Amino acid sequence: WVVDIATLTGAQVVALGTDIAGVMGNDDAFRSRVVDAAGAAGEGAWPMPLPAELRAKATAFFDFYRENPRDLDLGFYLFHGMQPRGLTPALNARLNARLRDALAPTQAQLVALGLKPTAALTEVTALFAHTVGLLLLSHTGRIRMFGQASPALFERYLDALVARVSSPAVSSSRSRGATP
Repeated sequence: WVVDIATLTGAQVVALGTDIAGVMGNDDAFRSRVVDAAGAAGEGAWPMPLPAELRAKATAFFDFYRENPRDLDLGFYLFHGMQPRGLTPALNARLNARLRDALAPTQAQLVALGLKPTAALTEVTALFAHTVGLLLLSHTGRIRMFGQASPALFERYLDALVARVSSPAVSSSRSRGATP
């Protein structure tokens, strides 16, 4: 076996700090052995990457609106400034229900990872806000002024979300019953 410890991205340091190593691998059993060996040696280690299901569910929402900008445009059309335009209370309720349904798989995955429902809702709200902001910048072409690409920025946000949700601090707060 070859084990290489290296800093791949700043996200590892943001997520785990400077005293805990992120352990990545394509063999879950071996990765667990490395994490266990680090613990036995008195070193901090945490398994990475984290659940693919969370990434898949969040990415599906982003990709849908990236590939179907007219559906996003409709949402913006219905609001003029901060005031709804042509949006009846019944239509507003239906649109909100569809939005909740679209975000529910990601929220459910966060709960399955151990977050309390209120913490999962907070994370989904932040993910939605980030997604809409990136899509707006992308669809208007404003993302170019930053020299960035929305898919890469979205992936970076997901990396940070996954690291945050799966960090040892969050794990220990779940076991104590605290809301991360």
